[in-house]
Amino acid sequence: MGAESGANGTAIAEFILLGLVETPGLRPVVFVLFFFAYLITVGGNLSILAAVLVDPKLHTPMYFFLGNLSVLDIGCITVTIPAMLGRLVSHKRTIPYGACLTQLFFFHQLAGVDCFLLTAMAYDRFLAICRPLNYSTRMSQPVQRILVAVSWVCSFTNALTHTVAISTLNFCGPNVINHFYCDLPQLFQLSCSSTQLNELLLFGLGILMAGAPVILIITSYIHVAVAVLRIRSTEGRKKAFSTCGSHLTVVGIFYGTGVFSYMRLGSVEASDKDKGIGILNTVISPLLNPLIYSLRNPDVQGALQRVLTGKRAMV
Repeated sequence: MGAESGANGTAIAEFILLGLVETPGLRPVVFVLFFFAYLITVGGNLSILAAVLVDPKLHTPMYFFLGNLSVLDIGCITVTIPAMLGRLVSHKRTIPYGACLTQLFFFHQLAGVDCFLLTAMAYDRFLAICRPLNYSTRMSQPVQRILVAVSWVCSFTNALTHTVAISTLNFCGPNVINHFYCDLPQLFQLSCSSTQLNELLLFGLGILMAGAPVILIITSYIHVAVAVLRIRSTEGRKKAFSTCGSHLTVVGIFYGTGVFSYMRLGSVEASDKDKGIGILNTVISPLLNPLIYSLRNPDVQGALQRVLTGKRAMV
């Protein structure tokens, strides 16, 4: 076991990530599955991003946020999966202390922006359906950019707070993490010092980072539902609900897995369940997002076809 003594009392120089499977025979299968999942996720999200950038029809606030979401999805899966694939190939399961904290920081940075971006998308739908006359002024390009910039700043503050807080903990005993990436609950379990402050920070900042956005999303969609039900034409209702349905599906997957991951602190026996939730968070959600947003969206489908065939959109 690598060890060193630092100013903060940390004695462990590296952690051992057990990964998804411990059976050697299953490792090649896991590698192939996750390698292709990574390629499909990156390819799918880059296609959405290309469609949003290239097609003038998609130069609207909703698709501006969707393009940003695609960048985040690529980032989220890249923070965790390539490193895991590297460990499977090299048969080396260790991760240096600094690299573990770096991975934790970037994961929380990107996931935090995701929280706020999904909220901005709900606000966009609220304005488009409930306040159509003020939509162009209240969701102008400067407003869109401010919303994205504020999302990044708030998320950076949250991620940095957690990273600095966990760097003050002592790790002097076991260094085995039963997971495939570094995250707060697993590191709390290994700490030799009290994690009470860290858990309070996770709970308190979790309410700000996830609780407040969820309330805003629910409030937005209650107003949207009321407005849509007032639309007399069935076609109008269907179109309004279809644009919101994709977003609500993504919100459900993202927040559902997040709640399970961070609201069950102190449950040591739940490590294998944590791996399953981790896969949903880092792989399934980014993998499904391009499919969810394109399957029922003729505008995105048309734009993707034009991107792939090289044809220009008719403005």
